[in-house]
Amino acid sequence: DCRQYTNRSCEECLKNVTCLWCASSRRCMEYPVRRILPPADLCELRSARWGVCWVNFEALIIAMSVVGGTLLIMLGVCCCCCCCKKKSKKPDKDDERAAREREKRRVRQEERRAEMKSRHDEIRRKYGTV
Repeated sequence: DCRQYTNRSCEECLKNVTCLWCASSRRCMEYPVRRILPPADLCELRSARWGVCWVNFEALIIAMSVVGGTLLIMLGVCCCCCCCKKKSKKPDKDDERAAREREKRRVRQEERRAEMKSRHDEIRRKYGTV
């Protein structure tokens, strides 16, 4: 029974994990397991200790909120970065236009080469150098 540790020390009370220490009233009581946080009529959050004596519920809630918020922000940033990378991997219209132009130039150059080769071959046949 946790009440036997009332008016003793926080450390003695919290040796039993089912106990809750209220620092303002110096009472040791059963932790209300049906609720996540102890109700205010039982003990204020800034005075309630559970598990360890150096952390009160108010500080624990603030710390967990900050850590949770930071994790959510980091997750959001990572998702945005991944989305931006996927978008940048797609070729945009300028890249596609440049690729088409390069292909057209290559085709024209091949046609000119073939035309020049046929002219040279004609000249060689005409003058008998073949």
